[in-house]
Amino acid sequence: MTRTAPIGAGRAGGLLGQACSTFKIFTAVAALLAFGAARAQAPAPATAPSAAELPPPALFFERPELGEAKLSPSGRWMALGSRAGSTRTGLVIFDLQAWKPLGVAARMRDADISEFHWVNDEVLVFSVIDSQAGSGDQRFGAGLFSVNRNGQGLRELIRTQWEQEVGSGRLPSRALSPRHSLLHVPPGPGEEVIVGEDLYSESGQPQGTLAKRLNVLSGRTTNLSQGLPPHVQDWWFEPDGQPRAVMTRHQGRSRFLWRDAGQAQWRQLLDAPSFELPWVPRFVDASGALWITRSAGAESRAQLTRFNFQTGAPEATPVLDTPGFDFTGQLVTEGDGGRALGLRVTTDAQTTVWFDAGMAAVQAELDQRLPGLINRLSCSPCSGPEMTVLVRSYSDRHPGQIGVYWPAQKRWRALGAVRPRVDPARMATTDFHRIKARDGLEFPVWVTRPAGAQGALPAVVLVHGGPWVRGRYWEWDAYPQFLASRGYAVIEPEYRASTGYGQRLYRAGWKQFGQAMQDDIADAVLWAVKSGQVDGRRVCIAGGSHGGYSTLMGLIRHPELYRCGAAWVAPSDPRVRYDWRFDSDIDDESRLFTLPLLVGDRVKDAAMFDAISPVLHADKIRAPLLLGYGAEDRRVPIVHGERMREALRKAGREPEYVVYLDEGHSWVRLENRVDFAQRLERFLALHLK
Repeated sequence: MTRTAPIGAGRAGGLLGQACSTFKIFTAVAALLAFGAARAQAPAPATAPSAAELPPPALFFERPELGEAKLSPSGRWMALGSRAGSTRTGLVIFDLQAWKPLGVAARMRDADISEFHWVNDEVLVFSVIDSQAGSGDQRFGAGLFSVNRNGQGLRELIRTQWEQEVGSGRLPSRALSPRHSLLHVPPGPGEEVIVGEDLYSESGQPQGTLAKRLNVLSGRTTNLSQGLPPHVQDWWFEPDGQPRAVMTRHQGRSRFLWRDAGQAQWRQLLDAPSFELPWVPRFVDASGALWITRSAGAESRAQLTRFNFQTGAPEATPVLDTPGFDFTGQLVTEGDGGRALGLRVTTDAQTTVWFDAGMAAVQAELDQRLPGLINRLSCSPCSGPEMTVLVRSYSDRHPGQIGVYWPAQKRWRALGAVRPRVDPARMATTDFHRIKARDGLEFPVWVTRPAGAQGALPAVVLVHGGPWVRGRYWEWDAYPQFLASRGYAVIEPEYRASTGYGQRLYRAGWKQFGQAMQDDIADAVLWAVKSGQVDGRRVCIAGGSHGGYSTLMGLIRHPELYRCGAAWVAPSDPRVRYDWRFDSDIDDESRLFTLPLLVGDRVKDAAMFDAISPVLHADKIRAPLLLGYGAEDRRVPIVHGERMREALRKAGREPEYVVYLDEGHSWVRLENRVDFAQRLERFLALHLK
């Protein structure tokens, strides 16, 4: 399934360039791989750093040296995102037969290459982000570009909102507008990809996405949306790029439409309120089977099964059940949408259930070779003597490493570590627990403890944003690791309203902002103290977005638990979301249908809103408070911070306050990430040590 997000308009045109020394990059990549290969193993026993040798904040928040890696369809080449030899992430092509970098296919002077895909063995497409600009400067499109494997034929297919510096001249003006984005890359030797154009009404409200077939060499497009109703949000494609299914969302209702193979007409399989769907489409495989999830059991967990077109209903027997968790995962295919090989599934950690016996055997071999790590495999080709397997391995203490395995020859080569400056032996461990709230509802809690730490520790309760998301997975995570490196236990509750653990937990959080949701967070603290992991006299609450809101409400509702609070991009009045604002990205669908259901009706529930708006209760906050905001934030506009700061001042409780002028709802620039981390470190040391 491909889910699209609204993209705003940007400047027409666009320039890009490849300005760097090939020799210097080859040297840097070779040195990085040699150093990274030395770290490419499971972490040694944990060792706690002394105060004098604390790792710097940049170690945790800088971008990785090695990014995504992908095999070409033939398995001869590998594309790799790398910033070795440059401050910018470029697209490096690696010759797997010769085991050396072949060249730099593309690198921008003023942007970083982010997502990329092989179209065929000769051509790749990629999008960009400017990691040296704040998130407030990146509200629109990431563009789309194509380039030959040898670095020639650089083309702009979708314009960005800014113009890259020129190295090879101005690109064709026929490039699509920034409202387009990549939806699907058909496997095989073709020259086309599928893109979507986000549509808007005259008032700027999202109207769905129009799918188009785009030739990456000529730039020509073909409309794929004939015969479809408006407001299409999600698309599912056949391997050759033909649309097979779509989902529309409008005025609180969702419709799922299906088109049989070889047919022009669409038929409706589902029409229901968006938050009351009897089943949810997940993916369509190469055989045309529709995989769906539906809720079952006391926890109403999402189980994976197939849709039976003869009965017009889901099959009764689940294909896969994950006790204690919703099905969260994806179909693993040969190429993008080819033969189904298995299911990649996440419970507390990720695993792969292989249908293909050959891949199951390779997984067993690599798990034995690389113990203590999650080993995520992708392959191309996926059978025969030329079978090539790309391996990305990681754990809670290891940020990741990349290697390549040739099963027929039993040959393994370690490519390198994703973050070679991180020593896994000095990283913290993360454990998963389940506890009960005061009303008996069970919910998960993650606990991260410093390497080698014993006994009760000062703690930070790190509250996830959303709130209707899953907060954490078993993997290396920058913020918990940074806080643990400073000697703190980090408590991360998956409070009610969190997703991934069943509808019962999720729905228990509806209309519970600052109430039962907040009590869950408090109950996680009390449990951690009772279990001897946390010093109850030294606890601070912190978080961003909804986690920041929960920080404010935690200091108001449970002041006895927290010595201090740190909140960034935090809503201070939930009612602001219901107002149309030029500086907000919340659309009418959310304001009129989603928020009233999940948060509350601002008229009927006016008394509740008064009780759960931190800005109205600033006088109850007695603990020291650190606040951080982005001046360009469109999800939580800066007015939230300004009003909260003013209310605290009137109450005689001046907060520590910082605004990053070029940032939005997250910190993108490394300088800002490090600055806020240092502020947080000093703030916590002052109040918890």
